[in-house]
Amino acid sequence: MAQTRILKPADNAHQYPLLIKQLLLSGPRYSPDQEIVYANRSKYTYTDLVERINRLANALTDAGVKPGDTVAVMDWDTPRYLECFFAIPMIGAVLHTVNVRLSPEQIVYTMNHAEDDVVMVHDDFLPILEGVKDEINTVKHYIQLSDEAQAKTTSLPSLGEYEHLLAKAGKTFDFPDFDENSIATTFYTTGTTGNPKGVFFSHRQLVLHTLAMTGSLSAYDEMPLLRSSSVYMPVTPMFHVHAWGVPYAATMLGIKQVYPGRYEPELLVDLLKEHKVTFSHCVPTVMQMMMATESIKTADLSNWHVLIGGSALTRGLCDAGARLGVSMYTGYGMSETCPLLSTTHLTAEDLKLPLEQQTSKRIKTGIAVPMVELEIVNPEGKPVPHDGEAKGEVVARAPWLTQSYFKEPEKGEELWQGGWLHTGDVASLGTDNTLLIKDRIKDVIKTGGEWLSSLDLENLISQHPAVAGAAVVGVPDEKWGERPHALVTLKPGEEASLDDIQNHLKQFVDSGEINKWAIPSQIDFVDDIPKTSVGKINKKLIRDQLQEH
Repeated sequence: MAQTRILKPADNAHQYPLLIKQLLLSGPRYSPDQEIVYANRSKYTYTDLVERINRLANALTDAGVKPGDTVAVMDWDTPRYLECFFAIPMIGAVLHTVNVRLSPEQIVYTMNHAEDDVVMVHDDFLPILEGVKDEINTVKHYIQLSDEAQAKTTSLPSLGEYEHLLAKAGKTFDFPDFDENSIATTFYTTGTTGNPKGVFFSHRQLVLHTLAMTGSLSAYDEMPLLRSSSVYMPVTPMFHVHAWGVPYAATMLGIKQVYPGRYEPELLVDLLKEHKVTFSHCVPTVMQMMMATESIKTADLSNWHVLIGGSALTRGLCDAGARLGVSMYTGYGMSETCPLLSTTHLTAEDLKLPLEQQTSKRIKTGIAVPMVELEIVNPEGKPVPHDGEAKGEVVARAPWLTQSYFKEPEKGEELWQGGWLHTGDVASLGTDNTLLIKDRIKDVIKTGGEWLSSLDLENLISQHPAVAGAAVVGVPDEKWGERPHALVTLKPGEEASLDDIQNHLKQFVDSGEINKWAIPSQIDFVDDIPKTSVGKINKKLIRDQLQEH
């Protein structure tokens, strides 16, 4: 490390730690009366938000929660969850956002592994915990979260209902300063094998991620996703990477926020229309469900900007959104990266084109956001040319990437092999710095000695007018090693056959986009494509099911 000049500060100079509590300073100053809405249930102001965070901090402290303890949350996307995003880490405790879509056995594993002390649980999830309460080892208390006037009775050792506890608690709290490297949040990322892995982030990392996200999504006229006039509604579970970190950025800016609770497509569209939502983020499957509703046909979507992540934004979905007036953008990252690494980056020239002609730019993985370094490396760890053709694994460096896995240092070393975080994604990097993800390393189809991108094939299939969604995996083949096998869902009222899809793909053979051997000889038309707990296509399960048959 280079020898640089360091000057001694004044004895009384304040060494300002980067803590989550500082993200709460500006929003209530700018917009004290701005609304935070809970579906069709309730609303309050930013002034109320600050008071409720103070009350929650007092309620948790009264319950015996100390700095370093872990508080788990099992809730839908609600303002309560937003309050937990702040109050729990601000008292020095660790927020564990529990993936409520895991199996009961996996939920038990994550709670025991995280060493949860207190669990805040929505009435809807009480049956899950009541069924496994004897297997949960470290939890001392439960707090109920209810949307009804009367909370459900439970056999769990409950301290009471959330709103009742807040009403009794003091409305001021002196949040302390502490080391900015203190762990603020943890959650568990579900791989395709083994137990979920614990990912964790410090106050410093979350503050820096919030600042970079705000700069990326707010500063550029060509990407007006988060502005002072924005109305934000998440359509990504808040348990999943802090709803991609956007609630922190939205709160810092003081913009209107709409939390939908449980995801019901018709309700989401009703809220979108009622509150004139301008910015959301979600995975493609949820977007497809919303676009299939009747009520979206009468919505004005010309000012709705949607950041798509988790799975690739296909040309078919982007085109369908454009026909409705929706501006879609690609966001790239993973649980371990907090998650933002890159986004679509449009230019003024791009925006001169009709929305339908911008798709080719919007579906690319985008350009690394500020303070992120991305590189593409070969199996030996050496960088490949940035020519848009050479492929390799995406590796990353940024100040907010998880530094290891909780209690699994050997997996952390594997993640950080060579000093770069390894994503497991195959991509190319263009001369214009645009990243283009080709596939997950484990999902690349190796056929006849060539590599075939399952994402590319899904993208082409999605452009058939009858197709709602597609998933492609490689299946063993004696002659070719592997062959592509597609699962396809159709739009309501539409029909298509194997020949229809194959004939559709032949146009891309003629144009040179794919080779003729890339056309699947096996296509299953299904009602639904298997998904993971966070809405991604579950290709391991698809491969296992096809293997069984």
